[in-house]
Amino acid sequence: MTDLLNTAPEWTFRNHWMAQVAGHAFGKADETALRHRGVNTTWSQLHEHSLAAAGALARRGVRRGDRVLLLTLNHSEFVEAVLAINSLGAMAVPVNFRLAPGEVQYIVEDSGATVILADQMLAPLVGAVGQLTDRLRTRICFGEAEGFESYASLVAEDDPAELADVAEDETALIIYTSGTTGHPKGAMLSHRNLQLQALTCIRANGMNDDSDVGFLTAPFFHIAGLGSMVANLLLGIPTVIHPLGAFDPAAVVDAWEAEGATIVFNVPQQWQAICALPDIKDRKLDLRIISWGAAPASETLLRTMSETFPDAVNVAVFGQTETSPITCVLSGDDSLRKLGSVGKPIPTIQYRVVDDEMNDVPRGEVGEIVYRGPTVSRGYWNKPEATAAAFHGGWFHSGDLVRQDDEGFVWVVDRKKDMIITGGENVYCAEVENALYAHPDVVEAAVIGRPDEQWGEIPVAVVVQREGAALDLEALTTFLDGHLARYKLPKRLVIIDELPRNAGGKVLKTALRTEVE
Repeated sequence: MTDLLNTAPEWTFRNHWMAQVAGHAFGKADETALRHRGVNTTWSQLHEHSLAAAGALARRGVRRGDRVLLLTLNHSEFVEAVLAINSLGAMAVPVNFRLAPGEVQYIVEDSGATVILADQMLAPLVGAVGQLTDRLRTRICFGEAEGFESYASLVAEDDPAELADVAEDETALIIYTSGTTGHPKGAMLSHRNLQLQALTCIRANGMNDDSDVGFLTAPFFHIAGLGSMVANLLLGIPTVIHPLGAFDPAAVVDAWEAEGATIVFNVPQQWQAICALPDIKDRKLDLRIISWGAAPASETLLRTMSETFPDAVNVAVFGQTETSPITCVLSGDDSLRKLGSVGKPIPTIQYRVVDDEMNDVPRGEVGEIVYRGPTVSRGYWNKPEATAAAFHGGWFHSGDLVRQDDEGFVWVVDRKKDMIITGGENVYCAEVENALYAHPDVVEAAVIGRPDEQWGEIPVAVVVQREGAALDLEALTTFLDGHLARYKLPKRLVIIDELPRNAGGKVLKTALRTEVE
């Protein structure tokens, strides 16, 4: 036995997605790992392509600890590239392709990356960034573009790397947060963070056999993308990668039907569009888990989801990039019994609900939820001061204001920075928004604070109304009166065509405050 242990490669004792894919390539070589636009990638192909790409990247100077940027849409080659980068002990840095050149430049400079892999359609953006910084010395294209090497040619060099011994506590990903309060910060997520995330998904979704088919719509530059894949890679079940673009609910449901999807995740705005399809209840779907997160969902939408998909388990997942991302889960019978809650904290994380002085608040009272544990990031890349501020006292400060009931279920009340103080009273925007969503003419709603000479701040309701509706403040106040304390009622109503959102589906309240004078 000792001789056998001495001859086995060190990576075979590791628990990360490179080793898992290698294991599936050995045990289920010809089974489907990924499927994109009708094209299958088997486990053996995924393993072989990633090691071939790793060898090519190593010959171009990528070493352990380097950062490599990915500016792409969703496709199978993205997963291959992440595995290739991590196989060298380097860090993958997915970048939001919707950013402006100056915003991408900031990430290039902050990360210190010199290598970028980009889609053909995004090559002009890389070119514009290249005019702002000379750091991007190696440019690789998923396709063909002038000034780029092609990713296909790298894989075709057929001189694969040996899988390095990468420890679980090494950084796998740097995911840049949305940066709503300034420059984005790169949350460093380790392989251990991601494997604990996989266990959370397995537990939350009841993934007990090989019959499941995962379905991915979230962009890979958002933690919801790769974060929802880690369990599939661990268990060896297929993932269908749906093309990105303007969200088309009918096309998504068509794909669910065609691919036999059983586990799906969407942000609430997308679920709202899916549930509104006129034929949705007539579709022949295999859905077992319908999951949502990344933004708050109204009680109205949650009831609609349960009525639309009565045979599927509704699973709410809550968290943020810095926690890999899930920290709380609500599923099963509790999804209706505790409607509106984000569930209970997962067993692999420690948490507290505290006041501004880090004192624990009693159950039922509002406080900030803070975390520590193996799913929590060690901090922000190249940002020691921001890391110290976010982790002061030894706990990660989420910025989420919550209350907990006697059974331990968590309700999100607001983001700490979004809370409105009017006449000395705290107004939690999420509570007012939830009440607004109950109005039949409200399609989308957000509440922000505006300065006021008399009250300090007043709540302002920003609403997208149903086509043909004619909402006014007086009628809305009458509807809300009795549901909310009077000091919580919006003092102003603004009707807009669409709420500004980031790629994760969260409403950009910073942008709203700028737009709404």
